Amino acid sequence: MRCNLNTLELAREIVNSLEDKKGEDIVLMDLKNVVSFTDYFIICTGTSDRMLDALADAAVEDIRKKHRKKGKKQGLARDGWVVVDYGDIVVHLFSPDQRDFYNLEELWKDGKVLLRLQ
Repeated sequence: MRCNLNTLELAREIVNSLEDKKGEDIVLMDLKNVVSFTDYFIICTGTSDRMLDALADAAVEDIRKKHRKKGKKQGLARDGWVVVDYGDIVVHLFSPDQRDFYNLEELWKDGKVLLRLQ
């Protein structure tokens, strides 16, 4: 059985890590009642390949150090979309163009937006 409060707290810590690294337009979505494969999506924009890598590395390192929880990083910054998968939390890091193209907020609009940082 999952402890959703702890998962939500972890998601908020990831959001804080992304915000500290200057991630843009960060959205935390609750998908517990929409999909079976995860509880939360975090969607964030990075303005360059280097920034996308820095955002992904910050999320992975901060959470590993603080909580000993490993995230699996997938994708290449040069392609404009990097995913860090924690199981109950999936972090999507996009270039502005890729974020507009995939429009995950619209695709998963049945989920509840818990937080939006511009």
